[in-house]
Amino acid sequence: MPITHDQQAEIDALRSQTRPTLRAVSDGMEAHLYKAHEVLDHGFVRVIDYMGDDAAIVQAARVSYGAGTKHVSNDEGLIRYLMRHWHSTPFEMCEVKLHVKLPVFVARQWIRHRTANVNEYSARYSILDREFYIPQPDQLAAQSTVNNQGRGAVLQGQEAERVLNMLKSDADRAYDHYESMLSQDGQDGLARELARMNLPANVYTQWYWKVDLHNLLHFLRLRADAHAQYEIRVYADVICKIVADWVPVAYGAFEDYRIGGANLSGKALDCIRRMIRGEEVTQESSAMSRGEWREFEAILKG
Repeated sequence: MPITHDQQAEIDALRSQTRPTLRAVSDGMEAHLYKAHEVLDHGFVRVIDYMGDDAAIVQAARVSYGAGTKHVSNDEGLIRYLMRHWHSTPFEMCEVKLHVKLPVFVARQWIRHRTANVNEYSARYSILDREFYIPQPDQLAAQSTVNNQGRGAVLQGQEAERVLNMLKSDADRAYDHYESMLSQDGQDGLARELARMNLPANVYTQWYWKVDLHNLLHFLRLRADAHAQYEIRVYADVICKIVADWVPVAYGAFEDYRIGGANLSGKALDCIRRMIRGEEVTQESSAMSRGEWREFEAILKG
């Protein structure tokens, strides 16, 4: 269970408190405050705090008080212009702080995005819970034969059962040893900071992750992509829904230009111009490598 009864009671108490404010408020985000969105078998994402909304992006772009001077026909048009032309600083005016519970191996992927403020649960001071990520059977896949960092066919039958049993038994055995090594009830034992090193990478950790909207959208562009690892992609998918409620205009532009759009090289644009003129273009006549041509074809086919 990702959230304990005590944690849920604390969340409900916090959500029941209301205070007047003069700060910008996003009604969509207010609905997410403190609410835990469950992810994987023991994980969750919840919004702790946020700053700004769609209007804050527009205000920053115009450096104005309130509505300011309208240089574009409407706010949506301005936000789409900013997204289309890769302007970043207006989107940095919005921030969000998330509480995330996730497996350690997912956290190590996530932390590669170095543009956030992070404070992680410390296993030097506290004892980790007996909670491990165990994949669902349909996520147990063999190594891809064409992608060194991807998955291939799903394991079936006895092989799938064998792998699941090993994952479960190894996790339980490691935690049993972790518990037995710890100093407890005044008895001699190993320090927590050392005992933790025996735990596997699928044990759950937690952190607070604070990031501005510009860098969050960059994270989502990479991690909500179909090619991202499933275990981090499901977190990104949940965050996408939160962001869509928080800044709907900015997220709509992000969906259109980043998720639904495509970046083309000069060679690719030249090929498209030649195709429009009626020329037959092949990989050999495109000046692209086989890999570039394969990706170009995938964009054209949609």
